[in-house]
Amino acid sequence: MSAVSRSSHLSQPSHVAFDEVSHQFEDIEQQREAYVVGMWAFLVTEIMFFGAVFLIYTVYRTLNHAAFYEAHKQLDIGLGTLNTFILLTSSLTMALAVHWAQVRNRRAQIMALTSTLGLAGAFIVVKAIEYSHKFAHHLFPGGNFVYPDASIADQARLFFSLYFGATGLHALHVVVGMLVIGAMLTRALRDRDARADYIPVEMTGLYWHFVDIVWIFLFPLLYLIPR
Repeated sequence: MSAVSRSSHLSQPSHVAFDEVSHQFEDIEQQREAYVVGMWAFLVTEIMFFGAVFLIYTVYRTLNHAAFYEAHKQLDIGLGTLNTFILLTSSLTMALAVHWAQVRNRRAQIMALTSTLGLAGAFIVVKAIEYSHKFAHHLFPGGNFVYPDASIADQARLFFSLYFGATGLHALHVVVGMLVIGAMLTRALRDRDARADYIPVEMTGLYWHFVDIVWIFLFPLLYLIPR
């Protein structure tokens, strides 16, 4: 092999060079499988957790339907709808981030991750605005809780306890997702070569889609109670 051909061969990008195989794995494929199994195991526990939350809420709503129906009118369906649109859009940008990571388009991946992070931040801001309205009207469960209709005040307190509990837990998961997305964004910004190991971004996408799906269940359960 001539010196020129050797130089040309060495200058070609090696896909293997971008794979980061931890010492406990034999190869990148085994590492990827471990990522996938670990993430799905985690998501199963999260599904069980939120499933229990949904079940508890549904039982109480069934037992106190009339009072819950009246109490849910205090929620801002406009802000809830806006947050639904924000999270659905963020699912799209996250899916694009995973796609661009898979095809090693670093610039597009960075743009998609940045968009997802911005949308997640917008969701938290809107939720904070909605919470502030509830605090201003003394609808946060506690010593200062005041409900206009005293005859259903206890049931209304229960509704808002479940509302703040469920949406607060979801908001916490959104914040965790923002931290992970931020880590993936930092990783992409620091790595000027497209990584072959795109699985961390894909696992982040799975988590984010789960967070979005939880909200898709919460929105109608809380904001769209039928008469």
